[in-house]
Amino acid sequence: MKKFVMAAVGGTLAGVLATTQIAGPLLAQEAAKTSNVYEQLDLFGDIFERIRSQYVEEVDSERLIEAAIDGMLTSLDPHSSYLSPKDALKMREQTRGSFGGLGIEVTQEEGFVKVVSPIDGTPAAEAGIEAGDFITHVDGESLLGLVLDDAVELMRGPIGSEIVITVVREGEQEPFDVSIIRDTIELTAVRSRTEGDAIVLRLTTFNEQTYPKMKEAIDKHVEELGGMDKVNGFVIDMRNNPGGLLNQAISVSDAFLEEGEIVSTRGRDIADGDRFNAKAGDLAEGKPIVVLINGGSASASEIVAGALQDHRRAIVVGTKSFGKGSVQTVMPLRSEGAMRLTTARYYTPSGRSIQALGVSPDIIVAQPPSRRADEIAEETTPARPTRSEADLRGRLNNDSLSEDEIKLIEEDRAKVEKSAALREEDYQLAYAIDILTGLAALVPQD
Repeated sequence: MKKFVMAAVGGTLAGVLATTQIAGPLLAQEAAKTSNVYEQLDLFGDIFERIRSQYVEEVDSERLIEAAIDGMLTSLDPHSSYLSPKDALKMREQTRGSFGGLGIEVTQEEGFVKVVSPIDGTPAAEAGIEAGDFITHVDGESLLGLVLDDAVELMRGPIGSEIVITVVREGEQEPFDVSIIRDTIELTAVRSRTEGDAIVLRLTTFNEQTYPKMKEAIDKHVEELGGMDKVNGFVIDMRNNPGGLLNQAISVSDAFLEEGEIVSTRGRDIADGDRFNAKAGDLAEGKPIVVLINGGSASASEIVAGALQDHRRAIVVGTKSFGKGSVQTVMPLRSEGAMRLTTARYYTPSGRSIQALGVSPDIIVAQPPSRRADEIAEETTPARPTRSEADLRGRLNNDSLSEDEIKLIEEDRAKVEKSAALREEDYQLAYAIDILTGLAALVPQD
């Protein structure tokens, strides 16, 4: 017993000695780091005072400090930044669904402004701006070298005023100018319609209106179609949706899941991670879902697409999404401004991070490039009409079907033809509708 105690004591003493030997250099290193930080802060103060006293023109001290703070944040990643009191107010207005501008979500890449996506129904979308476009100049002034917030500030202006932006687009040999009239951007978070027996939910952004408006649209169209039994399925169209509020992405995902994880976030400290799970209840009542995404689908859109894909609740169709898999926390500051800081990465239910990778569709379907009017005009030769048995003189009548049955067949055929016509307008959406129609055809009828 004495030997055991002594061994234990000896082990404790050895541990103390080892800790002392290791802790000494560690404490010295930590003290050196702290001293170095204070030296750097003194250097900052010295430079600040020299600029104030010796710069060729008098400078605004407040603006100088804000620029330094913004530079510090933007050096971290493209999504961290300082928000002045004015910018913080505009951001709050945007999450409520109304703000002034062109109607584009942007990021920065290689020193230029890159369009994440144009927002439906806005001046930018109507002017033909596309996801992936690079904006190099605003009214002839180069954006190269400007931080993102300064570049965005150049694009802002009075409602009704004109702005000319220079665009570089993949596939175009030369940059080209686009004239846009600034307007008040009223974000309609959800647009909806029926295509045959399918309900199409177009989610344009994730703001405070998204989930309630989506639920409202589902209830309305289900009633119009005569109940859920008459619905083939749902298309959730999130193409060119730049994202928005995390809680809305969780609510939208939860709307179609009965259980299981929706998304998890992991920060620098493991204890700060969060995991969000679905609650029972599926607004679509198990009906098939097709999710549409493209390169302009980012952030919250990717959370929804990833969650429904991992749970095999939806077929994801389109092209690879943007790949923004980080979470930004907006922290209010004493000046009424705010700091937008990247604090975590998010992960889909299967544990994959889509940061810089995006969500890969189950079925890749690219949208054909839109044809110009002059190209369409060249197609002057009308297609030769096809003939069938029904067109032949003296043909036999179909004696196996009643008039009501024949009428039903003709109505179904008209729906299919309408879906085919949709391909000219929106090929990806038509593809999604075809998938739902095919899945509905496999379901046994009562």
